[in-house]
Order: sequence, then C-alpha cells, then structure tokens
Amino acid sequence: MSLTARISGTRVRLRLTLLYSVLFLLSGAVLLAITYVLVTQGGSSVGMSTFSSSPSGDQSISNIILGNGGPGSPPLTGSERRLVEAAQQQAARQHAEFGHQLLVKSGIALAIMSVISAALGWLVAGRVLRPVRTMTDSIQLISARNVHERLAFTGPGDELKALADTVDGLLGRLETALDSHKRFVANAAHELRTPLTVEHALLEEAMLDPDATVDSYRARFEDLVVVSEQQAQLLESLLVLATSERGLDRLESVDLSELAGSVLGASRPRACEQDVAVVTRIRPARVTGDPALVERLVANLVDNAMSYNVPDGWVEVATGTADGGCFLSVTNTGPPVPPEMVDRLLNPFQRLARTADDGHHGLGLSIVQSIAVSHSADLSVRARPEGGLAIRVDFPAEKSPAISG
Repeated sequence: MSLTARISGTRVRLRLTLLYSVLFLLSGAVLLAITYVLVTQGGSSVGMSTFSSSPSGDQSISNIILGNGGPGSPPLTGSERRLVEAAQQQAARQHAEFGHQLLVKSGIALAIMSVISAALGWLVAGRVLRPVRTMTDSIQLISARNVHERLAFTGPGDELKALADTVDGLLGRLETALDSHKRFVANAAHELRTPLTVEHALLEEAMLDPDATVDSYRARFEDLVVVSEQQAQLLESLLVLATSERGLDRLESVDLSELAGSVLGASRPRACEQDVAVVTRIRPARVTGDPALVERLVANLVDNAMSYNVPDGWVEVATGTADGGCFLSVTNTGPPVPPEMVDRLLNPFQRLARTADDGHHGLGLSIVQSIAVSHSADLSVRARPEGGLAIRVDFPAEKSPAISG
C-alpha cells in the first residue's frame, strides 16, 4: 500500500475512533446527569424512610428528630426544637456531601472509561476497516497485465460484500473493453497494412520497371489513387466509430424519412448499375439525436444492403412509428447468411467474404450498432431464410434536445 493510502486509511480510522469516543462520552454524561438528578431529588425521602423504619423502642426518638409528636403529645420544647434543626442541617450537609462525592467519583469513572473507549474504538475501527484495506491493496496490484484477477471477497452479504462485488463487476467490464480494444487495434493495423502493402508494391514496380512510360506511370498513379481512397474511407469509418462510441455531442430533432429519402436518392444510380430494385415504405418518423450520425447509420445500412446483394435482387427501406417510438428497417436479398454469423457481423472488421479489393472493411454494421447504442435505440439483425438480412432499428420516443453543439 502506498504512503498516501496508508495516511488516508489512518485518518479514516482516527475519525471513526473520535466518533465512537464522542458518542460514548455523550451517552455517559447523559447517564451521569440522570443518575445525579434522581439521587439528589430522592435523598430526603430516603432519609425520612430510614428514620421512620427505626425499631419500635426508639419511636419517640424518631418522632422528636422528625418533629412529629404523637397524638396528644405536648409541644416540643426549645431544646428539642434546636435538636431537630441541628439534625436537619446535618442531614442536608450529608446529602450535599454525598451528591458532591457522587458527582466527582462518577466524573473520574467517566474519564477513565473515555480513555478505555478510545482504545476500544481504535481497535474496532481497525477491525471494521480491515476489509477495505484488503480490497485497496488488491485493487492497487491489478493492472492491464492482470486485469483478469478479481477481489473474490468472502463474507456476509453486507455493504462491504456488495462493494467488492461491484468492483469485480467493474473489473470484468474493463477486461472486456480492453480485450475488445486490443482486437480492434490489431484488426485496424491489419486492415491498414493491406493498402499500404499494395501502395508500396505499385511504387516499387514503377521504380524498377526499366521500360516504364508515361502511360504506365499514369496507370500506376490511378491505382495509387484508388488505394488512397480506400485508406481514406477506412480512416473515416474508424473516426466515425470512435466518435459514436464516445457519445453524443449534440441532440437535434431528426426526421428519419427525410434522411432515408436523401440517402436513397443518392443511391439510385448505383441501384440501377447493379440492377437492384429499391422498394420504399417511408412514413414520417422524428427522433432525437445527432443528425450526422443518424444519417451515417441510414447510409451504412443502405450501402450494406446493396453491396451484399444478388443480381435482380431488391432492397426495401421503411420508416414509421410503432409502440410510441420510431423505427427504420432495411431488408435485402443476398447470399445466405448462417445464423451463427449474424452476431459476429456486428463486430468490427467482420464480413462474410474477405476480399482485399472490394472496398469494404467490415465496419459498416459495427458502426450502425455503435450509433444505435449511443442513441439508446434497439438494433435487431435477422438472417432471412431466402438469403440476405432483415435489419430494424427502433428509436425511443422523441425528447426535447438537451445537448447542443
């Protein structure tokens, strides 16, 4: 444990000790005050009961001291009255001395017990904080290399056990995130290595060709432009993915039908070129979100549906409202997709057929999922038995924008 952690733990233990001691001191003082009041207020009645309980042979003496004459007895003489007054004064002094002694001795006892309670409080505070120190030591030993380790706290199901279980859950989520980050970085490096290798090969071929002409150089440069565009698309996709996972910077009211119409309008030439029919069932559907990210979500779904299609296939795009929210669905024909591959397609750099020059890097659906999560939307992907996918995104009800960029 570091010095700072030890000092902090000692401060907490000292505060708990002081709290225990103060509580004991206050409760002891209250108990002492109650005892003192009860004793001092009940002293005279105790003395009178003592005198009244004298034996029958001394009944006359007690009557004289108490100033009580018997029935028909003569009044007290002067000497007897002075005797009674002296006895009463003596009793009052004894009562006051008794109260003083009680107060002093009780105060001494309270002071001694306060010291003992402070020592016991220090021990009890250490006992209470021992599991916290154990968890702190274990957490400080966990790093990126051994994030798989857990506290594994054993004990009764109290607040400390709940805290340890919460930390274990946090470590589990952190381990999952780190593993995902490592896979993402490795896949990104692999995807970037391919166009760089092709680019290097084209440049090397042009340099080593002794019979190179202007036309051959122009052809190499055209190939380099294509490779450069692929790199730019990959970097842009990575940037969008990182942005969507970071969260929303602004919220606006967005109409899914307008975005879908705009994206489909830009995709018409491509659909005609690939001989893919486009079916639309677009109805107004307003959601709250980042317009750029929502548009990227629609564009990725439409691009994915057209890219992985078959000749004479079709793509159906629908928007609307349902169950108090809005939805966007994109369904397409295409090659059969194994059901076990559906969930994998939502991970970065995953695609059915890995082709180096197809212009796709397997980021489309992972970006869609990330954008859907950032907008609290539900994404469902289903493989159609006839081939292709049926994808639906259900957005929550429109809310008043609270974030502005």
